[in-house]
Amino acid sequence: MQEKFDKNQLIGFILIGLILMGWLFYSNKEQEKTQTAQKTEQKSQTQAVSQTVAKAIIPEPVKLDSSVQAKVELLPLSNKHLDIKISTQGAQLREASLKDWTSYDQENQAHKKPLYLINNSNTDFNISFKDKSGKVINTRDLIFVPSVQGNVVAFTASLSSGAFIQFKYELAGDYSLKFSIATQGLSQITSAPNADLSWQQNALALEKGKSQELIYTEFRYSLNDYSQTDYDTNGFTEDKDKLNWISVKQQFFATILESENGFTQTKGTLTPEHDNPQYLKDFTFNSIVPIQNNEINQNYTWDFLPLDYDLLKTYKTADGKSKQFSYNVPYGWTKWLDVFYLWIYQLLSKWGIAAGWIIFLMTIVVKLVTSPIMYKQYIQSAKMRVLKPEIDELNEKNKNADAVKKQQGTMELYRKAGVNPMAGCLPALIQIPIFYSLFRFFPNNIALRGKPFFWADDLTAYDSIYQWSTQIPLLSSFYGNHISLFTILYCAVLLIYTKMSTSTMQAPTQEGMPDMRFMMYLMPVMFIFWLNSYASGLSWYYLVSNAINILLIIFIKNVMIDEKKIHAKIQENRAKPAKKQSKWRQKMNDLMQQAQEQQKQTQVQKAKRKK
Repeated sequence: MQEKFDKNQLIGFILIGLILMGWLFYSNKEQEKTQTAQKTEQKSQTQAVSQTVAKAIIPEPVKLDSSVQAKVELLPLSNKHLDIKISTQGAQLREASLKDWTSYDQENQAHKKPLYLINNSNTDFNISFKDKSGKVINTRDLIFVPSVQGNVVAFTASLSSGAFIQFKYELAGDYSLKFSIATQGLSQITSAPNADLSWQQNALALEKGKSQELIYTEFRYSLNDYSQTDYDTNGFTEDKDKLNWISVKQQFFATILESENGFTQTKGTLTPEHDNPQYLKDFTFNSIVPIQNNEINQNYTWDFLPLDYDLLKTYKTADGKSKQFSYNVPYGWTKWLDVFYLWIYQLLSKWGIAAGWIIFLMTIVVKLVTSPIMYKQYIQSAKMRVLKPEIDELNEKNKNADAVKKQQGTMELYRKAGVNPMAGCLPALIQIPIFYSLFRFFPNNIALRGKPFFWADDLTAYDSIYQWSTQIPLLSSFYGNHISLFTILYCAVLLIYTKMSTSTMQAPTQEGMPDMRFMMYLMPVMFIFWLNSYASGLSWYYLVSNAINILLIIFIKNVMIDEKKIHAKIQENRAKPAKKQSKWRQKMNDLMQQAQEQQKQTQVQKAKRKK
């Protein structure tokens, strides 16, 4: 029997069919929308490379199409103190200038030119690694696509097999440019454990006195978590220690490269002098870049700094530790003295006094501090002058005696008179650190740079009243092509001071002994050659210093010292019973007696040979 078909079932099937057809139509429309959106998003992502900055490494390889053309161009970054330009060729720095400073213009003989630490092609920064076929890939050869927003710029370059590399730069602080290097998909093209970093820089000549500027142009660097510092003028290799930063240091400015993770297996080389007068020296720095987790991911910082000691002291790590940037000011082992001079200079400069007169006042301050030393030194000279007639008489009496006996007689006279001839040497030794520190202070105090005084146009460079262009053999090498008037005046005053301070010095009583008086008179002549191309501020300081010395000698001699009283005191000392000799004096006497006995034996042997 045939079962009757239910119309309600028919209606149900029709409704289900309509629902299925509607769902299929809707699904097709949504799929088309999704595909269209994906295509639009992919195109927008490619175009966004030149319009917006990625906050982190781009998650997908950038597929450059016809809408984004890679080309060589310079992108500027700027703040209050720095002007930076970066090229899409290799994502390299092509300009770095300090707005607050100028370099010396040889033609106009003044600091008038813009100051560049990096200009055109004087620097090269490169990351290189080998692909799986052995081909070397250099970032300097790649054309990057830039993406800019404010003072941040990202450069992206596609590599083979869908990999890519990105450099990202950002101005940070007054003189710093942070940059990072990151890759994606690097494992597709290389299996190397490390990449190689190379930084080359030709230091630009910025100052008036190039010969002096060359002296202070060198590598400086910090090691082992900023716990050590070092420098090198010939080159270095650090296989074990980790460098925190490396600096191409010039006389008043430095280009510093920092690494967040430190530099390992480093090597630095430099030339003594560049052939081109535009440059000073050629620097090359090499290190390795670890490829961790099959990618490069490193953070660096460029610092373009004036070598202002107080400014450099402000640079610290995130945990407040000093980065030791102040080590770029080459004060050396007398740093504490140079910091003292700097404090005096800064204090006086607050009063609006001209730089040359500040040096004049500094000289007076230093002379006041060292005047007790000079007084003691002159007291010893006065005692020697009082004893001079007796020493001459003793030398005449023992003129036929051997040298050792003459020396014993002189020392005995000194002992009875209570005079120590070595006591005058101690004050002179104490002044050696002062002398050395001043040689370091004046050519490295950036506050004096470009400051004129009288005929000098820059107190950190030589002054010149006459110069010539012809190269004179030997003279040009040892003296230069100019005449420094401050140096000549200083040496003339030094000669007068030497004449006054050596009036009590005796001619050598032993054959073969050098005449120290001649050596003292030779020093002013030597300084004419040594200081002619040095900082004029130093010559001015020593000109004032020795003029004050002359006035002090006249004052001490005529006001503070009575030679009759000194003579009476010496005679009183001679009348006193002899004190027990110290172990040191007894040892010296024993040595002199041994020398005398040895000399006698030598004379006896010579006499026997003649017979």
